[in-house]
Amino acid sequence: MCGIVAYLGERQAFDIILKGLKRLEYRGYDSSGIALADQNGLKLYKKQGKVADLEHFTTGKNISGSTGIGHTRWATHGEPNDKNAHPHLSQDESLAIIHNGIIENYSSLKQELINKGHMFRSDTDSEVVIHFIEDIRNNNACSLEEAVRLALTKIVGAYAIVVIDQNDPNLLIAARKGSPLVIGVGKDEYFLASDATPIIEYTNEVVYLNDYEIAIIRKEGLILKNIEAVQTNPYIQTIDLELDAIEKGGYDHFMLKEIYEQPKSIGDAMRGRLNAASGHLVLGGIRDYLNRLVSADRIVILACGTSWHAGLVAEYFLEDLCRIPVEVEYASEFRYRNPIIREGDVIIAISQSGETADTLAAIELAKSKGAIIFGVVNAVGSSIARTSHVGAYIHAGPEIGVASTKAFTAQVAVLSMIAMIVAYKKGTITETKYHELLVELETIPKKVEKALQLDKKSKAIAERFKDARNFLYLGRGYNFPVALEGALKLKEISYIHAEGYPAAEMKHGPIALIDEEMPVVFIATRDGSYDKIISNIQEVKARKGKVIAIVTEGDVLIPTIADYVLEVPVTIDALMPLVSVIPLQLLSYYIANLRGCNVDQPRNLAKSVTVE
Repeated sequence: MCGIVAYLGERQAFDIILKGLKRLEYRGYDSSGIALADQNGLKLYKKQGKVADLEHFTTGKNISGSTGIGHTRWATHGEPNDKNAHPHLSQDESLAIIHNGIIENYSSLKQELINKGHMFRSDTDSEVVIHFIEDIRNNNACSLEEAVRLALTKIVGAYAIVVIDQNDPNLLIAARKGSPLVIGVGKDEYFLASDATPIIEYTNEVVYLNDYEIAIIRKEGLILKNIEAVQTNPYIQTIDLELDAIEKGGYDHFMLKEIYEQPKSIGDAMRGRLNAASGHLVLGGIRDYLNRLVSADRIVILACGTSWHAGLVAEYFLEDLCRIPVEVEYASEFRYRNPIIREGDVIIAISQSGETADTLAAIELAKSKGAIIFGVVNAVGSSIARTSHVGAYIHAGPEIGVASTKAFTAQVAVLSMIAMIVAYKKGTITETKYHELLVELETIPKKVEKALQLDKKSKAIAERFKDARNFLYLGRGYNFPVALEGALKLKEISYIHAEGYPAAEMKHGPIALIDEEMPVVFIATRDGSYDKIISNIQEVKARKGKVIAIVTEGDVLIPTIADYVLEVPVTIDALMPLVSVIPLQLLSYYIANLRGCNVDQPRNLAKSVTVE
C-alpha cells in the first residue's frame, strides 16, 4: 500500500524520485522520505505528511547523488511520524531500505537483534529488516546481495524492498514477495517503482519482478536471481501507457477526471471485442478456457471493496443468463473459513490493481485445490494477472483516485461480456436475445455520456445534503449492488456514514433510522420490481425521510413523490448499473468536495491494498 521509487544512473536522483513519489502518493500519504548515495555517503530526508511537506523540508539542503531510494508510506506498524517514515537505516547507518508489505515475524527477529545490541529508532517492521540484513552481512562476511538473500529466507510475510549501500553507491538490491515492484530499463540507468506511473516518463521498457526474485542493479546491467541464488533471465516488456493518462488534464481532481472518462473507458473495455452489427463478441483471453466456463457447475467470485460490488452485479448476470450457480465472496474472508473448493470450480478474481493481497492469497489457495482461476484486472503484468490461468484486462487505463469509479464500470462491462459469451455458447439464450444484448451494450458509452449531464443537478443536491451525518442507499435486483457502491463511495471520500441495503430489507431494521434528517437514495429505475420500490419510497416519505431518486428518463410517477430526482437513460435491467451508478459517483464527489475533504486521497485509505 506504500509507494516505492528508486533510481540508479547518471542523472541526479532526487528530482526523479520526488516526482515519482508525487505520482505514487495515491498509494500512501502518511509520510515520505528519500535517501541518496554518492561518494560522500548517505543523505537521508524524511517527513510526516504529504510529499509536498518533504519537498519543503529539503529546500536548501544537499540533494546531490545519482543513486537514491524514495518512499511514501501508508502506516501499518507505528503511527505516522518522522521517525517511522521510510527509508530506514541499519545500526551503523551504512545501509538504507524502503519497504512495502508486512513482516509477520518481525517481533521475534527484533528481539534477537536487541539481544545482540541493536538499537531501533522506529516502531516499524521495516527497520528490523535492514538491521537483520546488516547483522547477516557482518556475521558472515558476505556481500550485500548474499546478505539480502539469506535474510529473505528467514523473513515471513509480504515485501517489496530496495536497499542502498553508502559504501557502494553504484548498487541497488531489490526483491519482492506478494507486493509489486517494477524495474524500468533505460540506457545505463534503471528506475524502480511500485507501478509504472513514475517510470513511463523515462522509459517504456520494464521488468516485473516475480515473487522470491532478487534484482542486483548496477549501471552496467541488471541481474536477476531467485531466492536459491540461481540466476534467471529478465523478461523485458514494453508497456503501453501515455503520460497524459496519469495527469489531471485540467480537472480539479483525478476522481472527477476518471468519472468523466467512463464513456471512453467502457468503450475501451469493448474495443476490438464487440461489434454488434456483425454479431461479433470475442474475448481472446478466455478462448482456451471457454468450455470450462460453459461446463462449470459453480462459479465463485472473489473480490474486495468496489470490485466485490462489480462481482455482485456479475452474479445476477451470470445466473440470469447462464443458469450457473454463482457465489460472491469477500476475498479477505474466503481462505479463513476452510472453504469447499472442488477441482474444476471456476474462480473469478476481480481487482483493479491486480495486487490486492487478500484476493491474491485467496486465489492461490483455490488454485492449489485444482480450481480454474479467471482474473479480471486493470493493471497489465500485475500479480493476479500472472497467477491466473486465464483472464481479461478491463483496459480502463490508470486509475489514480483512491475511490474507484471507472474501474467499477469497466469491470461490469467486461463481466457482462463474459456472461453473454458463456450464455450464447451454452445455449441458455437465443441468438436473437444474444444480438439484442450486444446492440444494447454497444450503446452504453453514449448513455453514460448522457448521464454525466447530471453534473449540475448532482452538485445542487450535494449542496443540500453536504452536512448530513448519515445516508441510506436502497435498490432492488441489479440495482442493489449499485446501492452498496453508492454508499461506499460516499463514506470513502466524504466521511459521512452511509449504508446500502436491498430496498425490501429496509423494513427489517433500517427503517428505525428514518426521520426528517435522513436522506435516502433510491436507485429506482423502471424494472421488474418498480412497483415494489415505489412502495418503499412511500414508506420513507410517510416517516418524513428525504428521498433522492435515480429514475429512468420519462418516469412520471416517482418525481411526484420524491424530493429530488436524477434521470438516467433507459437500458435493460442487466446493464442499468453501468448507467445508474454515474449520478451516485457525482453526488459523492461533490459532497466530499463541498465538505473540504481530500477527494483523491481520503484519510486512512490507499489505492492498492497490498497487505492483508
